[in-house]
Amino acid sequence: MYLDKVVLCASSAYEQKYYLNEDFKALPESIKEELKIMCVLYTEDVGGILTLEFDEEGNLMLNVTSDEGDVLFDEIGSVLKIKELQRNKAELLESLELYYRVFLLGEDLA
Repeated sequence: MYLDKVVLCASSAYEQKYYLNEDFKALPESIKEELKIMCVLYTEDVGGILTLEFDEEGNLMLNVTSDEGDVLFDEIGSVLKIKELQRNKAELLESLELYYRVFLLGEDLA
């Protein structure tokens, strides 16, 4: 079904916007809300753009970009915050990977 990276959601400090891919509208509301809070708080704290996307194998990656001239973007804080999110939200992130593999890639759990 998907051949390249698929964006789950993204948040931008520059546009002060949050995006959730329509392909994931079947996720429970509590999960969608937790993703929104996580992404928006990240970009409010560190700046830049945070994108959660799945690679071809269904691994969820947290990617951060910033505008070239953004002197307020905290690169060190970004790395630390990503590691903190991966640690504190490990169960959520693993569950999202499983959801993606089963419902969007059509993998069999067996």
